[in-house]
Amino acid sequence: MTEPTRISHRIASIAESATLKVDSKAKALQAQGRPVISYAAGEPDFATPSHIVEAASRAVLDPKNYKYTPAVGLPDLREAIAAKTLRDSGLEVSASQVIVTNGGKQAVYQSFATLLDPGDEVLVPTPYWTTYPEAIRLAGGVPVDVFAGSDQNYLVTVEQLEAARTERTKVLLFVSPSNPTGAVYSEEQTKAIGEWADEHGLWVISDEIYQNLTYDGVKAVSIVEAVPALADRTILVNGVAKTYAMTGWRVGWMVGPADAIKGAANLQSHLSSNVSNVSQRAAIEALNGPQDAVEEMRQAFDRRRKTIVAGLNEIEGIVCPTPEGAFYVYPDVTGLLGRTWGGVTPTTSLELADLILDQAEVAVVPGEAFGPSGFLRLSYALGDEPLAEGIARLQKLFAV
Repeated sequence: MTEPTRISHRIASIAESATLKVDSKAKALQAQGRPVISYAAGEPDFATPSHIVEAASRAVLDPKNYKYTPAVGLPDLREAIAAKTLRDSGLEVSASQVIVTNGGKQAVYQSFATLLDPGDEVLVPTPYWTTYPEAIRLAGGVPVDVFAGSDQNYLVTVEQLEAARTERTKVLLFVSPSNPTGAVYSEEQTKAIGEWADEHGLWVISDEIYQNLTYDGVKAVSIVEAVPALADRTILVNGVAKTYAMTGWRVGWMVGPADAIKGAANLQSHLSSNVSNVSQRAAIEALNGPQDAVEEMRQAFDRRRKTIVAGLNEIEGIVCPTPEGAFYVYPDVTGLLGRTWGGVTPTTSLELADLILDQAEVAVVPGEAFGPSGFLRLSYALGDEPLAEGIARLQKLFAV
């Protein structure tokens, strides 16, 4: 008789978040006194705007925030999210169609858990955020990668999606702007993909966490705005983390049709109950209060975006498309592989990332965390000076 495993196969099969793993390693080295510059974490380096912090400070002193509140979120916050959804995604919803979650990750997991039965397939445009495949598998689903390389600016086509569709396909994952690539689908591309999904009766989970971080006059058009008919089969995932520099406050949300939201609400009532009331009060202020600080941060990201793209493209062997959104670059580094650098000859982007950390004391995330090897993800959500210093180190390491 086979001895039972100590933990479930389902949990044992989950890999640690690669981005958090690299960031933790970088911070450990920094704590040892090494001058490591980390491009690993998708986390703004700015402080949360003061008016949001002040709202939280007031909430801490108010006893009404010391008790349980509705598992699906404070009514005022759900109203604010509904208003934001209309404002930025072009979709009119009621507050009853909103669930407030512990960060965007919980919203992502709950969305898949609500829609998927064992064996259901999800089309995942690749490169993808490292959590998506794990969340799909935890829900019993099967992630199906649909890869678009740097030659396509990391944007999949309807033809690629159709080639990957089977009778088991139930959900299309749509992410614009993208983590890890920063790619943004145009309105025409979004409409074409949305109409294709509608034609085949697919559900769509659309992660819009970076929708307010776009550049060069580009707008991240929501798939439900491009194709309103999809609203009855689409769950929108979002949160305050990236736009408002509130990663540690843990406030995200999901918006969708009544039956899906009811199911997800039942799940959350057993899974986590309500999000911290103090954080929810802060999120209300973030959405309803002044937006000046958001624009200042966006302009800083834009400046850094231009700096890092130009610096990386000066390195022979690196091809770095210009991202139009989020705060990441995703250079193609296949031109560096198979060559010897400092006595080491990396053949994968995982080996290349290790070499860069060891020899240049720069932390980057290898492409294996997001799909195929041959790429690196660098976040430019760090200060101007460390960003420039890190690029200088890479240029020195890979000087020909």
